[in-house]
Amino acid sequence: MVRLDRLVNVLGGYGVRLCCCPVPRSAELRGVVLRDATDDRAEVGDVYLAVGAGSVVEAVRAAVSARAVVVLVRGGEELLADAVAVGEAEGVAVVLADPALSWSQLAGVVYGLVLEGRETESGRGPTDLFALADSLAAATGGAVTIEDQLSRVLAYSGPQQEVDAARLETIMGRQVPAWVRELFDAAGVRAHLVASDEPLFVSGAPERGLTGRMVVAIRVGRELLGAVWVACPVPLEGARRTALTDGARIVALHLLRLRASADLERQVESEWVIRLLEGTADAATVISQLGLPPGPVRVVAVRAHVGVERHTAVLLAFEQATSGFGWSRPGRSALAANSIYTILPGEPVGAARDWLAALRAALPANVTLSAGISAVAAPADLPAGRQEADECLALHEMRAGETAAPAYDESWDEILLQRLRSAARVGRASARGPVADLRKHDGEHGTDYVATLRAWLEAQGDLAAAGERLGVHGNTVRNRLRKMSDVTTLGLDDAAKRIAMTIDLAATVSETDNR
Repeated sequence: MVRLDRLVNVLGGYGVRLCCCPVPRSAELRGVVLRDATDDRAEVGDVYLAVGAGSVVEAVRAAVSARAVVVLVRGGEELLADAVAVGEAEGVAVVLADPALSWSQLAGVVYGLVLEGRETESGRGPTDLFALADSLAAATGGAVTIEDQLSRVLAYSGPQQEVDAARLETIMGRQVPAWVRELFDAAGVRAHLVASDEPLFVSGAPERGLTGRMVVAIRVGRELLGAVWVACPVPLEGARRTALTDGARIVALHLLRLRASADLERQVESEWVIRLLEGTADAATVISQLGLPPGPVRVVAVRAHVGVERHTAVLLAFEQATSGFGWSRPGRSALAANSIYTILPGEPVGAARDWLAALRAALPANVTLSAGISAVAAPADLPAGRQEADECLALHEMRAGETAAPAYDESWDEILLQRLRSAARVGRASARGPVADLRKHDGEHGTDYVATLRAWLEAQGDLAAAGERLGVHGNTVRNRLRKMSDVTTLGLDDAAKRIAMTIDLAATVSETDNR
């Protein structure tokens, strides 16, 4: 089961658009009906796939007969007006798909979302891409590797005997080595994959441990999802070439199903993580449902951007943070506004920084990553942990050029001062009093009274130490304090007033203060 809103959002990533929606987007979808022109038997379901429909009107009327909530029609912009008119009139949501998408691809996503949604509340485990790679290897007669659009290995055939060094290095590193990518780019492989669905033969480089390869694009509509590679000394012909092209289409369907399932996984995971961060009475139960071990955790807040672009990079970082199945990654993550929140089990702050380092390494070099780490928290304390992580994140963004993300238990003093300064900026600090009087006098007469008071307080009344901080003699400090008492009432003998002035100085640092 999946909601209509979720179906629309996922399909939107493939160029599918919602033309009209006279039904609630929260409507739950539990069944799919595929139109069969040769069968007159009545079928009912919430999603109607109008395969072969002669018009939008015909598709919508058939959907009404099937008691469907939404009908999926394939066509261009010329169908938009009819889709809106008839959909609104009949009370059925109409979704228009790009003609570049095949019905088999669309059906793969829809069936995966609607019929398999109930199975995605915990890690589903690996797909059968490895079995598919083995089948392709048997059909083509060569070792097969399935890669995504970033040249990362998704699956490969076995065994690994009698393969070249480049393939072994690719499998061991889970990604095509840089030197191999450079050779392929020079041979025009990337340009070919973007422009064509036909297989391409790439000559090997025996002196570098690279035999010949045949490659074909994995494509859904106009989107390139990756490539299937077959090691072969000469170009594939006949049945073997056909097996490769047909296999790439099957891989595309598998990747669509995997993406749809992963999207549902992220939705469920995000909802549970946000529930913990906002506070819930059954925090321990939710922790267990997320598959996290009981015990202390930390909250990590992350933001990512490329230049002034604040959204694309954070989505890429979120996808990376949630890649892999539940049992294969340490934390659980949610995306809220432009921040990623990840709950990591364990106490050592080093483990959180190692996780951040791995995330950073997986992102493109031009992405700037900022992060903050909370103190150790129990499940019930996660709302406070989120605030601590947010404040540490803000501190990291202020520290230009610093690589290590601050942790609250190491930086609580800076966080406290930052809270005081934030309060002062919104008018919650006193605009009058000894510090304000001294700052006004410094501005009008060019004196150093505020800096002197700060140095004396930080030195805990030691005139010599205060003078050393200021670069003057201790007697000079004594004389300034005496003159300052003529400007305002300091009350340096009163411990409470000394604490209050220390807080005031920390909260209201001015650019005119001499330090």
